[in-house]
Amino acid sequence: MIRIVIADDHHVVRRGLLFFLKTQKDFEVVGEAKDGAEAINIATEVKPDVILMDLVMPTKDGIQATREIKKLLPETHILMLTSFSDRDHVIPAIEAGAAGYQLKDIEPDELASVIRQLMKGEKPLSPLAQTELEKDSHEIKPHLTNTLTAREQDVLAELTKGKSNKDIASTLFVTEKTVKTHISNIFSKLDVQDRTQAALYAVKHGLTEPSGKN
Repeated sequence: MIRIVIADDHHVVRRGLLFFLKTQKDFEVVGEAKDGAEAINIATEVKPDVILMDLVMPTKDGIQATREIKKLLPETHILMLTSFSDRDHVIPAIEAGAAGYQLKDIEPDELASVIRQLMKGEKPLSPLAQTELEKDSHEIKPHLTNTLTAREQDVLAELTKGKSNKDIASTLFVTEKTVKTHISNIFSKLDVQDRTQAALYAVKHGLTEPSGKN
């Protein structure tokens, strides 16, 4: 079951989403929030797989809530579900950690498909949101559009300590060949050319800590 929280300040929207989501056999709505602060509290309590997050809400907006939830629950997928498709909303939402961005005029069946895509690690964006990102792709940090896996994050964290491939392999209990593969993937995802650039990027963007996963 995909466990879902709905965060929207409009009761009618929440009711409509709840009604539809209940028709999907693999979905379970485990919470509803009427503002960003409540979304954070509920998410922390129930630890959902997916949050459908409105962008404009009282107390804390969707971007603030997304940023805080991703710090507390990095494995939770947040889908922005909003009426705004301009770059001033799209880019901050993605940078805050939203995995997807869709408009509220999305067809119900498409929304269900998008939620399942999120669970596969995909980042579904509405065509209008995608257009805005393409216009200003240089403003989006590479690690936000090309997410590092948990193991790549671990390797990067060790790399920033100046460790050799052999030492990293020993620390993470993997082979040197595996480390080399991860480093190659890191270079590609972060758009850097060498270990020094990767380390500097990690320090600049707060990627110096391991994933915390075994």
